[in-house]
Amino acid sequence: MTQVVDLRSDTVTRPTPSMREAMMAAPLGDDVLGDDPTVRDLEERFAALMGKPAACFMPSGTMANQTAIRAQTEPGDEIIAHEDSHIVLYEGGAPAALSGCLVRVLRGARGMFAPQDALQAVRSVNDHFPVTKLVVAENTQNRGGGAVWPIGVLEELSHAARSRGLRLHLDGARLWNAHVASGVAMSRYGALFDTVSCCFSKGLGAPVGSALAGDGETIRRARRFRKMFGGGMRQSGLLAAAARFAMEHHVSRLAQDHEHARRLAAGLGKIKGLTIDPEQAAHGVETNIVYFDVSPTLRLSAAALCERVAAQGVLVLATGEHRIRAVTHLDVNQDGIDAAIRAFSAAVGE
Repeated sequence: MTQVVDLRSDTVTRPTPSMREAMMAAPLGDDVLGDDPTVRDLEERFAALMGKPAACFMPSGTMANQTAIRAQTEPGDEIIAHEDSHIVLYEGGAPAALSGCLVRVLRGARGMFAPQDALQAVRSVNDHFPVTKLVVAENTQNRGGGAVWPIGVLEELSHAARSRGLRLHLDGARLWNAHVASGVAMSRYGALFDTVSCCFSKGLGAPVGSALAGDGETIRRARRFRKMFGGGMRQSGLLAAAARFAMEHHVSRLAQDHEHARRLAAGLGKIKGLTIDPEQAAHGVETNIVYFDVSPTLRLSAAALCERVAAQGVLVLATGEHRIRAVTHLDVNQDGIDAAIRAFSAAVGE
């Protein structure tokens, strides 16, 4: 049987044997009642890592982001974010549905916007206008090809937003990748934002879970909204143990995923009819996400090409008529990357 090389997302990872052992050994309680010791320990460790007073374990990155938004806004407020951000494209319209907030979207290369553009987007005080309340940045930026925000730009953004009395949230679903790629400490990122969310079930390989860190009052509100949104969990120490193990053992190895992504991009770029996203090619593959385009000369849609390579045991996602995304992770080794390159080469007829 052909070994499947699953590059659809880093969310497809499965717990390692050691992670499963940690899960089974975890002491449990009832997290809604506040007495699951493994969850509490994870939250304390994550808060300390981010340099924040408090944290809350969440079932998903979407819930972490949305509780952060709800905890820091009121209905009728406005959020500033990039047009390609996860909260805009992939969270089901939740800012409007759950928090009653508008999102004022900005543009910029690789999913990043300029601090001065954020300042210009702040509404003046007028009863006709929504109240600008929150700035959201995503690091790494998924639609930007796993791009890492330069720390100097984030520092400038933080200073600019706070000068106008705005709060800031960092969607750090893949902040671990940004940390490994840039060498910037997680706490340094955390210091620039009022709240930070991070995901354990992507590159770190845990089966489920994210966390939100911030000040005590904001996290208290976020915990209440977690319950309101249906995210209260009971013996979730099983999941928290996996997240804790991932945080302790799987962060530094992300560098391997980044190297595999560069190897994949280099191989795909040599195949006639496939082109690495120009912005990503210009800046280099920074982390574990590769976007590439299928030339119209192949007379193949991205979806059709995905079907061809799937028949050879390689799974990727079409994100547009001619665009494909591949994401490296701990369940795909170098041999898998090379197999993926061969599958694409064969699929386009080389």
